[in-house]
Amino acid sequence: MKVVSFLPAATKMIYDMGLQDYLYGVTFECPKEAAEHPKIVRCILEGKNYSSIEIDRIFSASKAQGKSLYWVDDALLESIAPDVVFTQDICEVCNIDTVCTETAVMKLTKQPTLVPLSPNNLQDVFECAVTIARALGKEEAAFSYLAGLQQKTDQILDRLRANKSPLKRVMLMEWIEPIYNCGHWIPFQIAAAGGVDMLSNPAGDSIVTPWEKILKYNPEVLVIAPCGFDQKRSLEEMPLLTSKPGWDHFAAVKSNQVYIADFDMFTQPSIGTLVEGIEALACMFHPEIFKADKNIADKFINYARLVRSPQSV
Repeated sequence: MKVVSFLPAATKMIYDMGLQDYLYGVTFECPKEAAEHPKIVRCILEGKNYSSIEIDRIFSASKAQGKSLYWVDDALLESIAPDVVFTQDICEVCNIDTVCTETAVMKLTKQPTLVPLSPNNLQDVFECAVTIARALGKEEAAFSYLAGLQQKTDQILDRLRANKSPLKRVMLMEWIEPIYNCGHWIPFQIAAAGGVDMLSNPAGDSIVTPWEKILKYNPEVLVIAPCGFDQKRSLEEMPLLTSKPGWDHFAAVKSNQVYIADFDMFTQPSIGTLVEGIEALACMFHPEIFKADKNIADKFINYARLVRSPQSV
């Protein structure tokens, strides 16, 4: 069986479950484990260093014109002749969607099975792992994979309960300019880590959120994790936030609980990376009871400490 993944999260889960021998093609955004595979999907933003504002404008213009940011290497896809293609319908910015995928697949001599993965909440992402493994005839691999991840989240919950930890008032930003709240599975990650984000949109799309509303909400913990941005890239955009009126009055700023985190723990819905996100969030929300191991510690930084001692980070 030959599989092509048009979704980085699907690629990551295929590797996590040890099913990579079935994989024959990926996207340009797929994780480093898949670097050896042909890149079937490309993007007009690939290799560019646009600002948050520019990316938002490019996407808005593209959407208004009915165009996609992504394109498929039709000849390469035809040469692979896949049996299964994984795609998604959650976000037109993050990844190629099912409509674009269907257009490319229709041209193929051999018609593969299209498997869309479109989770809305955290449980849906768990089920996506089963969907992937089932499509490859290896359903048992998913159950073994998920059992280990469930154990990690259970341990976090047990520790929160044992310490009677109060819920922290949190905001996680999915974009900086304009500011987007978090949606889909991320509010569930926040809850699993001992927090609550009252500005979020659980199981739904993230939306533009007015600065005045955020000031009134006054989060105790602020997590900045723009989609597609690692910590270094997000740091370049921080002046857009810190220059806004009222920034210094946030409870999160006063208590040194502003964090910058890698996007792949939140907006790349591989269940393995999302569980890493829950572990990281628990360390951010409740540093008195959770200590990050090196793998998790490398995925986020405390912005206040960075500002005080930039040479130490």
